This record gives sequence, C-alpha cells and structure tokens, in this order.
Amino acid sequence: MLAPRKTGTMAKATKITKIYALLFIIFSAFTVQSQVKMRLDSASLIFPKDIESGAQVLLENTSELKGKKVAVVANHTSEINGIHLVDTLLSIGVEITKVFAPEHGFRGIADAGAHVKSSVDEKTGLPIVSLYGSNKKPTASQLNGVDVVIFDIQDVGVRYYTYISTMHYVMEACAEQKVKVLVLDRPNPNGFYVDGPVLESKFQSFVGMHPIPVVHGLTIGELAKMINGEQWLKNGIQCDLSVVKCKGYEHKLLYQLPINPSPNLGNMTAIYLYPSLGFFEGTEISVARGTHFPFQAFGNPKLTIGDFSFIPKPTSGARHPRFETQKCNGFDLRNMNEKFAVEFKGIYLKWILLTYENYPDQDNYFIKSGFFNLLAGTDKLKNQIESGSTENEIRKSWEPDLANYKLVRKKYLLYPDFE
Repeated sequence: MLAPRKTGTMAKATKITKIYALLFIIFSAFTVQSQVKMRLDSASLIFPKDIESGAQVLLENTSELKGKKVAVVANHTSEINGIHLVDTLLSIGVEITKVFAPEHGFRGIADAGAHVKSSVDEKTGLPIVSLYGSNKKPTASQLNGVDVVIFDIQDVGVRYYTYISTMHYVMEACAEQKVKVLVLDRPNPNGFYVDGPVLESKFQSFVGMHPIPVVHGLTIGELAKMINGEQWLKNGIQCDLSVVKCKGYEHKLLYQLPINPSPNLGNMTAIYLYPSLGFFEGTEISVARGTHFPFQAFGNPKLTIGDFSFIPKPTSGARHPRFETQKCNGFDLRNMNEKFAVEFKGIYLKWILLTYENYPDQDNYFIKSGFFNLLAGTDKLKNQIESGSTENEIRKSWEPDLANYKLVRKKYLLYPDFE
C-alpha cells in the first residue's frame, strides 16, 4: 500500500530525499569509474581477430556435412570475416535446403517482438522459415528431409534475450524428429559473471524458458549442453547435439562483438547495460528505444529526476517506440563502458529502485500485463521493490539459488571460468 502524499514540511523532506538519491546514484557511478583503474587486470579486452568462433573452426573440417541436407538457424550475426555463414557453406558445396530465422529476422532488422514473416532470401533463393511469432518451433514438415540443423547466432548472455529460446525449440523439434543439431559456439560478451534471480517454473515464457539466472555466464554452446544434459526439453527428451567450440576464448575475457547482435543493442555499452536496463521493459520507464542510443539511457515523461531528456521517434528496429514524440526525463548512461562492466560485474539495481521511488504514480509503475515478472522470472523482485527492500537485501535473497545454479553450470563449461 502506498503512503498518502506528503505536504508542507514533509514534501520538502521528500524532495531532499530525492536529491540525495540522485546524488548517490551519480556518486556511485563516478566511484565505480575511479576505482576501476586498479582492477582492469581482472579481465582483458579481446577483439574478434584474437578468437576463432565455432563457425570459423567448422570451416577447418566440414566432412561431417558431406552428403547431408542441412538447414541453418541464422541471422545477420552468422558471419565469418564479413561473409555470411550461409554464403560460405554454399560456396564450398554444402547442400543447404532452408534457413530458419529468429526474432528480428534473417537480416536482423525487424522490431523487437514484431511478427517476422517467412519468405525467400533474395541472394541465394533459399526459403526462409520464421521462428518468431506463431511458429516458434520447427514443425515436422519443416524438418522433413533435413539431416543436420546448424545453429549459429550471437547471444549476449541474458536470459530474456530470445535467441536462446529459439535454440531450445530447435533442439526440441530436432529431438522429436531425430535430426542432429550442430551448435557453432560464439563468445558471450556478458560471460564474465553470473547474477540475478533464477527463473521459477511458473514464470516460464518465451523471454525465460530455463531455471537459470538473468545473467547465466554461459556461451550459447554451453547452454545448449545444459538444456540437453538437464533434460529441460519437453518430456525430458534429448537431442543428438554437437558443439563446435571457439578457439582462444575464456570467460574472464571481455569480448568485443564484431557486429551488433540486434537493432537496439548498437554497441558494447548497450550490451553491458542490457541486463540491468532490460527490467524496465516491464515498467513505465523507457529504455530510449526510438533514439540512436537505445539501452544507454532511461526516462519517462512523468519523472522529475535526472539531468537528461530524450524524445523517442520511429527508427529502424523501433517503428512505434513507447512515449513516441514525448519528452522523457531521466539519465544518460553512455559514459558507462567496459570499465564499469569490469568493476561492477552484476545487475545494477539502483536505477530501478530510484525510478520507482520517484515515480508519481507508483500503482501504475509496473505494466499490468505482468511482463515484469516474466522478465525477472519471479514475482519476488517486484514485491521487494514495492515493499522498499534495499539493493543489498534483494541481492542477498538471490544467493542460495545462484549458489545451486553455479554448481550445475560447472558441469557444462567448455572454457576456463572467470573464477
């Protein structure tokens, strides 16, 4: 229950509290940046040329694909040195029969959550089957005649990033139809820590299908092995799975993506902030979709805190952004970079606690659909925010489940860990 609105002296005290909260969040950010110089040795910045992806390793020996009819689950990130995996495989004689495309489509330009239609690739003439919208799982007829399904998509290591849900359904369909799955692994840009609430089964959805934390600390290949090994596919079935490992990758490394993974994650700053800002998608706070810096700022027309404002407008990947043409007040986080990521190594809760505390209509802060709970994978976080729990109290409540998860995680690691 919300407290009645304060007036007079109490209103002044509330305003002072807000100012202190604002100063605290700013001070915290600068403190993180000033301390990070002493701890940069805890992680190394690695660029694509220093690591071979699973796709690159596959090209060293494609004998497993000889004489096989192959389907590829791919998007714009499925490339090798600027050339799409599909084009490369076709050029060396691999028989590709079709392409399955996830959220944002084969070329990666569709809006988040938009219906992606099946079509034909203009360059190759291959049929493209959408795995987003009403057809999230390949059907038996779509897999008919296919011997091997290759999965090669860049993930960002966050549970509600839906490419891993697409992978789950591909594995499940292939297990049912006795089709082999070959996952071409890629480094996880957020693979240097584990954090967040672990998903509870009753909150399972396409934005969270597995009992893993928000930041799971696995490459997509390691996660595929976990899904298979823990029997999380329907009825506990397991697929014929192989993972082509990366060369040179370790979890402690900060991997700089060679290509943006989706329209609204336009640089490494957005990717590092995504685990923290993604929760806002279940609230009335905009993450600056409809600007040229999505997931690098946040705000709302009703907020009176912050030293920054932006006006969302239709853009590629956000044709109908929230609060379109309205001035949103809030914070600009574009100065947060890999140094911040290295220092903090966790989901930053202060921003959501601050905006909830200062939102003038707290009863309507969370979207009524319950989407916030699906993103969090639990209703506990929402209840904790509403009840005034501190960041330390919230983080402490995650610890038992995280400890259990880390034990399971170790069984499936393919690369040296960050600890």
